[in-house]
Amino acid sequence: MKNSFEHTMKFNVKADEEIIQVNDVMKQVYESLKEKGYNPINQIVGYLLSGDPAYITSFNNARSLIRKIERDELLEELVKSYLEGL
Repeated sequence: MKNSFEHTMKFNVKADEEIIQVNDVMKQVYESLKEKGYNPINQIVGYLLSGDPAYITSFNNARSLIRKIERDELLEELVKSYLEGL
């Protein structure tokens, strides 16, 4: 009998049963911050630089949404989007 630990197993996990789109999350977070009276750009930059989720309001579940995406992935998408727009 072969040991089942000899082979690599593949395991896939879907976050909340759907793929989170960075642009959708950023739009929702931006609108939530704006609606609560914050400067969305300043707050998002503060979050990206520090990693402190307190920069993002919990209004409309914005804080939970933005934390589902790694900060390096957010930065990558922002830089990519910016450079493609040049």
